[in-house]
Amino acid sequence: MNKNTQERKQDPEEMDRIAKTLFAPVYPVLAECFLAGFGRRDGTCLDLGSGPGHLAMAVAQASAMKVYALDRSTDVQNIIGKNLCNAGLEGKVIPLAGDVREIPLPDASVDLVVSRGSVYFWDDLHAAFCETARVLRPGGMAFIGGGFGNADLRDRIVSAMAKRKPGWEDFYKANMSKETTDRFCQALSGIEGVTSNLLNDDSGVWVVMRREAPP
Repeated sequence: MNKNTQERKQDPEEMDRIAKTLFAPVYPVLAECFLAGFGRRDGTCLDLGSGPGHLAMAVAQASAMKVYALDRSTDVQNIIGKNLCNAGLEGKVIPLAGDVREIPLPDASVDLVVSRGSVYFWDDLHAAFCETARVLRPGGMAFIGGGFGNADLRDRIVSAMAKRKPGWEDFYKANMSKETTDRFCQALSGIEGVTSNLLNDDSGVWVVMRREAPP
């Protein structure tokens, strides 16, 4: 999609600036949503397509989890390192270079997978969802999608971004559309060993996956 291609070309430094300013309130809210939904605050978390690492850092700050921040961009990885140093989170959040279609972690090694905003740029959703299922431990969960945590943040940020970047509101609406959610559901078909559903509420639109723990 042309809009997705445009977004991919965004300057990583600009992404980081927006994350530290306009988007800053979103990450603690989403981290709390995901941790509450999971029902645990320990273990290992993986942030897929982490960008500059702000969601990964928010999860680490709100929990006792060890967090991997996976992104395929070398430029973004450099920014993550600086952000972790500034936040005092080196060692608790670990930058990880790699692609969502081939996650460089062992089978059943992750308790919680999170991802905000990256899924709209994944070339092979089914492969990425299969990889997510592969790395989940029994009892593990994944929350993959996009949103801002609550209706107030959504309305404020969408309005501000529409003024800041022409065309951004159309990009956002396309991401939240039924066409996009239908693609998510189709890509989940045939993935074994997990149950999955689509959550669509004021927090955003999220693919939720769970690998059941043995009885």
